[in-house]
Amino acid sequence: MSEQAVEKTEAKLEKLDINEQKPEKSAESAKAQDGAGEHKKRRKRKNHHKKKAVRGISKIFPEGVYPAGEWQDYTGSEENLKRKTDEEKRYLDNKDNAKWNDFRKAAEIHRRVRKYAKNTIKPGMTMIEVCETIENAVRKFCETENFLQAGMGFPCGVSLNNCAAHYTPNAGDKTVLDYNDVMKVDFGVHVNGCIIDCAFTQTFNPRYDPLKEAVKEATNAGIDAAGIDVRLTDIGEAVEEVMESHEVELDGHTYPIKCIRNLNGHNILPYRIHGGVSIPIVKNGDNTKLEEGQTIAIETFGSTGKGYVDYTNGEVSHYMKNAEPPANAPIRLARARQLLHTINKNFGTIPFCRRYLDRLGEDKYLLALRQLVKVGLVTEHPPLYDSRGSYSAQFEHTLLLHPTRKEVVSRGDDY
Repeated sequence: MSEQAVEKTEAKLEKLDINEQKPEKSAESAKAQDGAGEHKKRRKRKNHHKKKAVRGISKIFPEGVYPAGEWQDYTGSEENLKRKTDEEKRYLDNKDNAKWNDFRKAAEIHRRVRKYAKNTIKPGMTMIEVCETIENAVRKFCETENFLQAGMGFPCGVSLNNCAAHYTPNAGDKTVLDYNDVMKVDFGVHVNGCIIDCAFTQTFNPRYDPLKEAVKEATNAGIDAAGIDVRLTDIGEAVEEVMESHEVELDGHTYPIKCIRNLNGHNILPYRIHGGVSIPIVKNGDNTKLEEGQTIAIETFGSTGKGYVDYTNGEVSHYMKNAEPPANAPIRLARARQLLHTINKNFGTIPFCRRYLDRLGEDKYLLALRQLVKVGLVTEHPPLYDSRGSYSAQFEHTLLLHPTRKEVVSRGDDY
């Protein structure tokens, strides 16, 4: 990634002022400025203000304590209703304050970056420019190039229209964002392996607003339903009921909004964005219950198509090292062994994309990467599409199931 691109991001971040609050002008100052109006017209004042460097998140929160998300009380059983005031549960919760603070730090970075992104991304930008805008901002706030310490917890996905998930541009991609596109912006931020997985849908044409609102409401229904001892199928049922009560009119046709039934939320483990538990967005009969201490992502997708996605075309861009790889996997190519070393050193089990390998200086690695996938050491995640001509939207939040209450840690003023 060029220094010019990073400097451009810094300039925009400074202009948008998402790093700090500007001091308000006093009444005396404002009056003095008004009185000097005529003088200003006659003589141009020199600007002695020096451009400030973009500050990292620790400079904005020098005490190192980051704000909590939205708190919600548990419902249901009598035991859950007592959790908030139970002394033992409060002790267990406080014992993990360092971990909660890492999640909150990552969430605060996510909030600030997505605010910046929403104000910066415009039609006419290439998808590579869109992704680098977000990724550069994450890196600046994280204040480190050590990917395993803090940084992107999930590659910046910018899936368009009927592509619901797992598209981020590879090098050379010339796709340009259009006014009529429906773009799912899905990226993660992690601090010490505590991953915030959070997504929103960006549109410019207001005709898609009913689609976005349906998915946003369905996501909130899933959040409200989630909690300790809640069955996974009950969360899916809550999402499905809200999602499929909506419809959207496009080009004179009315489309029911369907849940994309083979896309799910999930639990999150340290350095592992998918921990093995799938949280459905339709009623599916899974009676597995959520447990105290889990970190989960409530992630919903709504579509005007058939409500089912598969891999039909397009280059693969998302990859992840297998957290439970097969023993003694044969790696015949020396280049594949070298690439695996790069992946272990820089990403571990955190998902990455091909542009991140490019950024590290890796080249001519596709054959080696394919072999790592073939032997099961790396998993590829191809782009997933609903029917041609359909539109899909996505919203997602990360929840912490504290012993006392649940925290929608990635919640912001925007959604």
